Amino acid sequence: MILTGIGDEAGVKLDAQIKATKELGWKHLEMRFVEVPGFAKANFHDIPDQAFDICVEELSKAGIGVYAFGSAIANWAKKITDPFDITVAEVNRCIPRMQKLGTKYVRIMSFKPTDTDEKTPAEVFYRINEVTKMFLGAGITPVHENCMNYGGMSWQHGLELLEKCPGLKWVFDTGNPVFNADRMKPKPWPRQDAWEFWEHIRDHVAHIHIKDATYVPAKNDCDYNYPGEGQGHVRKILKDAFARGYDAGISIEPHVAVVFHDASVKADDKVVYDSYVKYGRQLEQMINEIKASK
Repeated sequence: MILTGIGDEAGVKLDAQIKATKELGWKHLEMRFVEVPGFAKANFHDIPDQAFDICVEELSKAGIGVYAFGSAIANWAKKITDPFDITVAEVNRCIPRMQKLGTKYVRIMSFKPTDTDEKTPAEVFYRINEVTKMFLGAGITPVHENCMNYGGMSWQHGLELLEKCPGLKWVFDTGNPVFNADRMKPKPWPRQDAWEFWEHIRDHVAHIHIKDATYVPAKNDCDYNYPGEGQGHVRKILKDAFARGYDAGISIEPHVAVVFHDASVKADDKVVYDSYVKYGRQLEQMINEIKASK
């Protein structure tokens, strides 16, 4: 089992991400957004080559590997009506960088969902299948995240996407079902249940994101919690995963100090950093408790 975290949740600057990883005693990062001196922050597959080379050098000096890329490929900000060339270009930028770092997993999504309850359209299947083939051909495993995307609209949508895209695996996010509508249930769509989603998708899971949240109907949004303190069934899911022999990556995505999707939410750099380290330590404690209770 490899414990890691989405580094920009500790701080967008690379040195903060490295420092937090070393403070936790971990050996890997999941790279998403990053900033190095002299260059603007961007996704790890979009920063300029010179900035990427700096990252590679600094990570190597720190003895930290990159377990996964948290790519922006087909994410919740991309529409299925956007030209497919955008996605193909992202994949083509991503592959050589992953190969240089020896990274085997890349998080992808399946485009912004529509406001209807229709099942995933054929164009999504086509595009994600093509993306899957491109990565597999390069020796890389694409893992689809249940988030604000077509495959994340319900566990049924997720299984359908996996069926249509041979070789695609899943990264299960424990917190995302808490705020996502279950579009296979009658309207008005209720929120998804993390345990129900996990039960149906777990055979396809190659990576896990740990996030926890509590849905607040009055604001139609979530408060984000430390692991085990929300409605994400984190402890129950991890206990089940370990009982089934899961020994792959587990990556923290705290959100407790800053919400990645909401630019209006700001927090002091030290608060963000400290919350990330605290989150990692609480997750380690939970994992130790689960394993000790066997």
